[in-house]
Amino acid sequence: MRLVDELIKANEQYASAFSHGDLGPPPRRQLAVVGCMDSRMTVEEMLGLKTGDAHIIRNAGGVVTEDVIRSLLISHHLLGTRDFVIINHTECGMLTFQDAELRERLERQSGTAVISPEHFYAFTDPVANVRRQMQKLRAHPWIPREIAIAGLIFDVRTGRLSEVTP
Repeated sequence: MRLVDELIKANEQYASAFSHGDLGPPPRRQLAVVGCMDSRMTVEEMLGLKTGDAHIIRNAGGVVTEDVIRSLLISHHLLGTRDFVIINHTECGMLTFQDAELRERLERQSGTAVISPEHFYAFTDPVANVRRQMQKLRAHPWIPREIAIAGLIFDVRTGRLSEVTP
């Protein structure tokens, strides 16, 4: 059985008890979260959120990219979010390489160079990375000053969050 067949079968059970059909696009908690895609991070559970409480935007490293900014602008200006939270974590895979070496490896393996992605956004310190992402958001002219921007680090060994000061 293909993995996608297993997923569709699991969805049949999920859909049979589905109870979120009445939720609208604006998140109830007026919250948008930018987090790493790491499979050890169950964002809703770690923050005590329920389906419909927040917009969750995930990518490798929890990095504020052009697409994340696009999503956050829509989240705020069209759907009413007022708080942004950025979450990175300990033992992140983004700590294990540098952009240039990954680009060289991929070019070697494929035999070709590409123009996209231009950056992989590797980093060496999750706390410094969260601060950098918070600064990117704070500096964007379309993100109002009244938006609360917080940063957190998730410890993958203990499950605890710690706040990052700007």
